[in-house]
Amino acid sequence: MSYDMNKIREDFPILGREVYGKPLVYLDNGATTQKPRSVVEAMTHEYYNVNANVHRGVHFLSQQATELHEQARETVRRFLNARSTAEIVFTRGTTESINLVATTFGDAILKEGDEVIVSEMEHHSNIVSWQLVQARKGIRLRVIPITDEGELRLDEYEKLFNERTRLVSITHVSNVLGTVNPVKEMIRTAHDHGVPVLVDGAQSTPHFAVDVQDLDCDFFAFSGHKIYGPTGIGVLYGKEEWLDRLPPYMGGGEMIQNVSFERTTFNELPYKFEAGTPDYVATTGLARALDYVTALGMDNIYAHEQALTDYAMEQMATIEGMRFIGTPKHKDAVISFLVGDIHHLDLGTLLDRLGIAVRTGHHCAEPLMRRMGIEGTVRASFGLYNTFEEVDALVAGIRRVARMF
Repeated sequence: MSYDMNKIREDFPILGREVYGKPLVYLDNGATTQKPRSVVEAMTHEYYNVNANVHRGVHFLSQQATELHEQARETVRRFLNARSTAEIVFTRGTTESINLVATTFGDAILKEGDEVIVSEMEHHSNIVSWQLVQARKGIRLRVIPITDEGELRLDEYEKLFNERTRLVSITHVSNVLGTVNPVKEMIRTAHDHGVPVLVDGAQSTPHFAVDVQDLDCDFFAFSGHKIYGPTGIGVLYGKEEWLDRLPPYMGGGEMIQNVSFERTTFNELPYKFEAGTPDYVATTGLARALDYVTALGMDNIYAHEQALTDYAMEQMATIEGMRFIGTPKHKDAVISFLVGDIHHLDLGTLLDRLGIAVRTGHHCAEPLMRRMGIEGTVRASFGLYNTFEEVDALVAGIRRVARMF
């Protein structure tokens, strides 16, 4: 690994605290990541020194805040390698980004009987959003099945396309299984059928480099809080030709050019989709978070987290009764597991008393749980600041809890 872990951890003050008198071992990064000082300090500085509503303001503070906001958009553009800042829409997070596409694509494109392809491993945000369109427009959801190991059945995926297929909406990385889906190949298949693709990148952008032009995806969504940025801010990337075709998601200020009671004309991209006052301080925080991971190097982060994940899988496999949920060939920094007959909630609760923060439950993926024949799992998910010593603490903690049962 080519970054200094001691220095990195000093950037995240919360990692130095104790829980129940034990050093905090934070392994819930799939739910949200901790924030480095640079992010919090940038946001504090803006509130104290540059706070003013963005766009259209002629006074100094407004122009300065606008400049920071639009610089943040350019930072996101570079991070994703989008062609233009017109293709970068700020949202509240991945969920709102997916809902934005589902609602506007549904209104503009989808008709009764049309079909949208999703998969068995999707987060609820990429299922329920389309079910709302289904109820409104009478569309049909087609579902890509998965193997017992947690990999998509690509042979079945290709069979789902027909003359009524209008969109594929797929997760890049499963938040439960850690499966890294071959989205570039899947996008190529969809485009061969003339079908656009939305990629849920909530669990991929924090862990490895994403290039939307290389993927050739039509839409890509991610959340700031999962990549060391603030909560309540996210991004929808959309190819300009698609964003031009779609109607506004919400009405209000900022997304208009002219308004009268007879007729309203809408603003240019990306502002057409950004009604109301944006969280311009959070966009600054997001930009600093992206600067932070970029400075460390996404390839370095990926290598470190892969080494952690491999080590954790090896060590956890030695625990009697260990059952991994998701053993794909290409796995990201997420491990879901069960141990013997111990209920996932009991295991997670007792690990917490040892200072080890993991996530328990269905992880907003109930259809996936039913596919795997379980109610829920314990999930340990790694970030750039986690250490091999923390993996050892997790393994020791699981052993200790297992002995109690």
